[in-house]
Amino acid sequence: MDSTMLTNLITQLIAGAVGGHAQGAANPASNAGPVVNTIAGAVGGLGGGLAATGPLANVFANLGNTGGNIAGGGLGGIILTLIVGYIMKSMNQGNTPAA
Repeated sequence: MDSTMLTNLITQLIAGAVGGHAQGAANPASNAGPVVNTIAGAVGGLGGGLAATGPLANVFANLGNTGGNIAGGGLGGIILTLIVGYIMKSMNQGNTPAA
């Protein structure tokens, strides 16, 4: 693994984690908590960053390599954190204790 690939992966992880936290703060209905937001965002960042440099490369071409990694990673982090948050919230709806 060369240093460029490692830099791209780290950029995607960080952008995804930031995107996950931003999504959690902006949408409390799908906020899964800071740890889950970080993990889901980082994983989504990897997927989004890989999509931005692969199949969606033409969409992010004007941003350059680093810009594409940041944009793709951030969007991937937002999307996956949103999905995970809604799934977790829907699973916990029936588990509220009676008052």
